[in-house]
Amino acid sequence: MTLKETIIHESMKLFSLNGFINTGISDILEASQTSKGGFYNHFSNKEELFFLVLAEAQKIWRHKVLNGIRNIDSPTEKINQILRNYRDNYLKDSDNFPGGCIFITFSVELDDQRPHLMEKVNEGFEGFKRLLEGLLEEAIEIGEISKDAKVLDLCGLIFIGMLGTSVLYGVDKSSDTLDNSINTLIEYLNTQRL
Repeated sequence: MTLKETIIHESMKLFSLNGFINTGISDILEASQTSKGGFYNHFSNKEELFFLVLAEAQKIWRHKVLNGIRNIDSPTEKINQILRNYRDNYLKDSDNFPGGCIFITFSVELDDQRPHLMEKVNEGFEGFKRLLEGLLEEAIEIGEISKDAKVLDLCGLIFIGMLGTSVLYGVDKSSDTLDNSINTLIEYLNTQRL
């Protein structure tokens, strides 16, 4: 791993634990075992690092959460697999995100403090909601879910349920709470099937 990659990875872990604002350059230097010169040789400032950490976190999220869904034909089963992957592969990934979901951490701290950074986080949220909406629309179109289902409401319920699960798991790290929360979402989605 190059020094730049190490700084990004260590910063991602620190940001997930402490947030962007509460993580100082000195914390990053210590975790990365580098000097100020080593840091500023790769990044002009902490904000530039933020965007690279966000991109890396999104890449990891996509790899872990969307894993295997291309091999599934049913759109409803794709959502179920996304939920299982989110639980088993992403939220439990303490190697990359020891503090829990980094996007939740960013949401809590950046909304009022750094809205221009939060806009980038929101772009990821909006993209994921569009993916869920598309899968739900496809499920309705092929008759897996009733044509009376309200896509935006169902999508919102799944999305908010995932965010709430992230918050709860970030607080207590209880596998039982995590499993129960995601299983409840899967069971609810399955009650919508025809």
